[in-house]
Amino acid sequence: MILASKSPRRQRLLREAGFEFEVIVRPVEEQVVGHLTPREVALRIAEDKARAYSDLSQNHLIITADTIVVLDEHILGKPSHAAEATRMLQQLSGRSHEVISAVCLYHQNHLHSFSERTEVCFRELEAEEIQHYITHYRPFDKAGAYGIQEWIGMVGISGIRGDYYNVMGLPLAGLYRELKSFPKGVVLQV
Repeated sequence: MILASKSPRRQRLLREAGFEFEVIVRPVEEQVVGHLTPREVALRIAEDKARAYSDLSQNHLIITADTIVVLDEHILGKPSHAAEATRMLQQLSGRSHEVISAVCLYHQNHLHSFSERTEVCFRELEAEEIQHYITHYRPFDKAGAYGIQEWIGMVGISGIRGDYYNVMGLPLAGLYRELKSFPKGVVLQV
């Protein structure tokens, strides 16, 4: 099994779920096509990432993923600087949004994809809280400029509906369900 992700959160979650895997990361350009729904965007990116491993898919199960934050049907990507992160967290403050993670399982040149959706609610965030979080946690590698498992999630999220691990970037229950459908020998059993 190969996890094609440099995300330390995905690596940790998969390891803690009991899977043995190797991490191989290849650069893939994440292109977003304008006419797709947010769910379709996440699925397309996860599948595009998987296709970069076609030479390995005969003998390995490749796992790729993409997680997006959606507010009012607009995708909030990864902020490139503090001002953009501030803007994103101000938009999320006091509101509900959805987090969509798409996962692609690639084996023997066959793509199998699925997605999970989780609703997340933030309480009203104070400007000082946003600045503290950005200064100390530097969430520039996170969609929507936050990590649910970090300080801002602990003090700012008032509720979620759906898979918590999905918000971290890897919907473990859904992944486990999908992996169980693969033939024995393809997936290392937990």
